Amino acid sequence: MLRVPSSIQPNQFQSLSIQRPVPAGSDASEMTFVAYRSDVYPERNEVFFEEHAVIVVLEGEKKFSSPTQELHVRKGDILFFQRGCYSMNESIDNSYRSLVFFVNEKLLKEFVSQHLTLFRSAATSLPADLILSFSSSPTFTTFINSLLPYFGAKTPFLNELLRLKFQELLLHLLELDITGDLRAILWHIYQGQKTDLDYLMSTYFLKPLSMFELSKLSGRSLSAFKREFEDHFHTSPGQWVRQKRLEHAHFLLRNTNKNVSEVSMEIGYESVSHFIKAYKLQYGFTPKRGH
Repeated sequence: MLRVPSSIQPNQFQSLSIQRPVPAGSDASEMTFVAYRSDVYPERNEVFFEEHAVIVVLEGEKKFSSPTQELHVRKGDILFFQRGCYSMNESIDNSYRSLVFFVNEKLLKEFVSQHLTLFRSAATSLPADLILSFSSSPTFTTFINSLLPYFGAKTPFLNELLRLKFQELLLHLLELDITGDLRAILWHIYQGQKTDLDYLMSTYFLKPLSMFELSKLSGRSLSAFKREFEDHFHTSPGQWVRQKRLEHAHFLLRNTNKNVSEVSMEIGYESVSHFIKAYKLQYGFTPKRGH
C-alpha cells in the first residue's frame, strides 16, 4: 500500500513543502503541501492518504474508488479525499497528470478559526461519501495556473507564499462547494469530533494499517484510541482485528472458490503458514478442512 505524503519519492513527484514552526533549538520540520504527478503508464494502487487530500486532474482520465464509491475523473475535475484508504485504478489513457494537495489538519484548523463566519451555517451531519467531487471554474483554473511557477522557483518568501496558497485553495474549494458537504467536513475537523469506532473498524479491519494510523483516522491519540477501544469492544485492537480477519477468512473459505493462499493474502497474512496456524488455533481445524 502506498502511503502519502510520507512515501513520496522525488523520481515520482515534484513537490512543494511548507515549513512548520518548531520550538527553538529543534530541527526544522516540513510538510508536503502540493505534489505534481505524471503517470506515463497505467497503474493500480491501494493508497493510504495520511492527511486529507485534494486532487486536481490536469490531463487525462483515471478511476478512484472508496468503500462506497467509484469515480471516473477527467481533466478539470477536483476531488477532496478524507484521510483514509482508497484505490487508484488504471489510467484510462497513457497521459495522466495531476496536482495532489495535502490538507494538514493543524493549518486547516487555523484556517477555520480565521474564517468562522463562513461556517455559521455548516451542517452538523457529515456526508455519507468519503470522496467529494467538484467541477473547476475559471477562478480555480487561474489559481492553479498561478501555483505552477512555484515548482522550481527560488524565493526567500516561498514558505509564506505557500501558506497563502493553502488558504486560497480552501477558499476556492468552499466557493465550489454548492452542497455544503465540504463545509460540514471542515467544521467537523475543526471541532475535533471523533469517528465512530464501529464504523471505523468495519471499514478498515482488512487494511494493513498500524494502530497509530487507525488512531489518527479515528481522531484520537494512540493512548485514547486503545483505551476507548477496549471500553467499547472489551478487547484490544490487535486481538479484535485478528479475530475479525479470521472470521472473514472462514466466510471466504466456506462461500467462495478462493484457495487457502488467496484467502490468506486477502486478509493480510504475508505468510500462509502463519495464517494456517492462526486459523487452526481459532477454529480447531485447518483452513483446508474449512474449505
